Amino acid sequence: MKKIIPVLFCILALLITACDSRQSENKERTIDSIMKENNYIIVDVRTKEEYDIGHVKGAINIPYDVINSKDNLAKLDKNKTIVVYCRSGKRSDIAYNTLKDLGYDVFDLGAYESTTLEKE
Repeated sequence: MKKIIPVLFCILALLITACDSRQSENKERTIDSIMKENNYIIVDVRTKEEYDIGHVKGAINIPYDVINSKDNLAKLDKNKTIVVYCRSGKRSDIAYNTLKDLGYDVFDLGAYESTTLEKE
């Protein structure tokens, strides 16, 4: 039992550090600053059916679970910031991590309903 406590403490510390670095990254960059740069692609990572009901103006639809396919990656310019969003933030988080691991500059907008961007 005494050996488990330090291990759990280390795991907790790693999780807190990972969350803090992501939060500070999003605090330094805002969607407004990205939009002002005018060098971005907005990607709705929900299903086609969700996208068809309504989406952020100008967004393209690439579901999170197929975002790393060769055809879909061809739609994304590595010289642009890729802004991802979904319904609640869970799928956009997965897409964020996938694209980040592939070397893209990514910003996670989070939930569709809470965004202030113009919707279609």
